[in-house]
Amino acid sequence: MIYQRGTPPGSQVSPVTATPASSPTVRLLSPEGVFAPSESAAEFLPYLDRLTEADYRRFYRDMVVVRRFDTEAANLQRQGQLALWVPSHGQEAAQVGSAYATRPQDHVFPSYREHVVGMIRGLDPVDILRMLRGVTLGGWTPEDHGNFHLYTLVLASQTLHATGYAMGMQLDGATATGNPETDQAVIVYYGDGASSQGDANEALVFAASYQTPQVFFLQNNHWAISVPVTRQSRTPLYLRAAGFGMPGTQIDGNDVLASYAVTAKHLDDARAGHGPALIEALTYRVGAHTTADDPTKYRDPEQLAYWVARDPIVRFRSYLQGLGVEQEFLEAVDEEADDYAADVRRRALDIHSPDKTVIFDNVYAEPHPLIQEQQAWLDRYEASFEGGDA
Repeated sequence: MIYQRGTPPGSQVSPVTATPASSPTVRLLSPEGVFAPSESAAEFLPYLDRLTEADYRRFYRDMVVVRRFDTEAANLQRQGQLALWVPSHGQEAAQVGSAYATRPQDHVFPSYREHVVGMIRGLDPVDILRMLRGVTLGGWTPEDHGNFHLYTLVLASQTLHATGYAMGMQLDGATATGNPETDQAVIVYYGDGASSQGDANEALVFAASYQTPQVFFLQNNHWAISVPVTRQSRTPLYLRAAGFGMPGTQIDGNDVLASYAVTAKHLDDARAGHGPALIEALTYRVGAHTTADDPTKYRDPEQLAYWVARDPIVRFRSYLQGLGVEQEFLEAVDEEADDYAADVRRRALDIHSPDKTVIFDNVYAEPHPLIQEQQAWLDRYEASFEGGDA
């Protein structure tokens, strides 16, 4: 969705059906799935040379699988198996492309809907379900899952975590050594809503001041719960980067190739010691903000239809078909996605609540009298119910 400058906050003009060649938005694939790079894409095109046909197939497979997983997780929440679910429908291309641009030594700081990024980095998606069922103490150990850090439900706080970690990399000498196999970088995901938080802006200040090796990946899905991005910013969000003294690039977030190429370039620059960068991925949250939300109360159906017609999976499938990818592969991916979702459901239904002692065991490293007193009180309280445990 493109908005005219000068329109009152919250008001919209008719959507533009295609990005003009002169637009600053980097696009490699048209909405119809035709390879038609914008002029602004020129410096990023060489990064596509790193990709093989197998990578293209992997991109498509992961986008399809995570959408099927997303649907299954939402169903599980509606059936009482999760306390909450955070959909990612519509944002698959932005996430898959950027995730594959990372290297094993990089660190990834998500917000709370980067499910496929975690999967690509080696996270079992059922661990996400455990967290949103409330049976874990945070979710997972990052170093055991591709340096994919914990989900952050407090908006924008992960931007500070990422910046601090990137500063630590500098102090440890883990970046700009000239060795691409070991030099590290950080990528942090956040949304247009989080961009209005003080934490995000403070993180940008420190990142620019210390020239940290990191990329800010801003997924502009046009809605901070029920507040449109036009209410938050009168200008494109990528332009904020210049005010902090770092490069900013706006991409078509529904174009997986643009997401990959631009992120790869900025991460390479970060590892080489050229400082931070900001990427604004223009995409759309097709579903609800979370399963606690009803987007029909505040969204225009025409806006939704505009973005559904630019589905990132349909776009990339059309591109692959133009390359001659066989129909058998596409059908096999659909079958794999169904099997994947069925396996996730089976294992999710087998999740058991931990013993209540875990909430006491992990407060202090050593026994503590106050914690022991609280645990004893809980034991007495439960014992007071008929039958013992309540």
